Amino acid sequence: MSGMALTELKPGMSARLGRQARDWVPALVVFVLAIAVWQGAIAAFHIQQFLLPKPSAIVRSCWDQRHTLWPAGWYTFKEALGGFAIGSIAGMAAATVISRFRTLGSALMPLAVAANAIPIIAFAPILNNWFNPLSPSSKIAMAAVLCFLPVMVNTLRGLQSASPRQIELMRSYAASGFTIWRHVRVPTALPFVFTSLKVASVLAMIAAIVGEYFGGSYDALGVLIRSKAQILDFETAWAGILVASVLGIALYLAVAVAERLVVRWAPETRDS
Repeated sequence: MSGMALTELKPGMSARLGRQARDWVPALVVFVLAIAVWQGAIAAFHIQQFLLPKPSAIVRSCWDQRHTLWPAGWYTFKEALGGFAIGSIAGMAAATVISRFRTLGSALMPLAVAANAIPIIAFAPILNNWFNPLSPSSKIAMAAVLCFLPVMVNTLRGLQSASPRQIELMRSYAASGFTIWRHVRVPTALPFVFTSLKVASVLAMIAAIVGEYFGGSYDALGVLIRSKAQILDFETAWAGILVASVLGIALYLAVAVAERLVVRWAPETRDS
């Protein structure tokens, strides 16, 4: 039986891997073409280095300055990860409370939207003034503020998207409110939650970098990018941007992997 099961699973796994490979091919082709056009345009139009360095020069600088760039990137990544965790947990908790108490939600939702409507550049000096500018606290707080609203709104929508028929069925079995929340509302909300977490994972890295532009430790990636740009070392500055992009993509992929493990029953997860 086990041999037959493995034989039946292998074609399905092969087909799924084939679909995934085909999905990645267009993105890979576009990426390679963009890099080739970038490199060729600089040589063809004699674009100055301070305007746009060559991709090859950026990669070379990333390797040459790896002992400086990657520790700085890790420092900033920890700030982004802390803000991502705090903002996401707070957003999910707020959505849970708002879905339970509609009047409280009506009062708090405009405040949350107003807070997130403020540009992050305006928030940065204020948070640096509240906290020590050289400590990670202000950057963590900034990332948390930026992650809070998308997670809260999507979680709330997911919790409120539960099927009324399922809820009525659970109530007919005398299920408590907590049981309905756990077995009906939470599973329905999980795809929405992970969608918002993927958005928040990118926003967290952006918030940490922007916060460091307005004051941060000399070990931070944002400070390093700003200082290198000020002394016209644009290759290293772009290499810092490359490091930030790689770390942001890594956090996004970690959330995507967690989604595949947790929400296996969702149709879009099974088919991907």
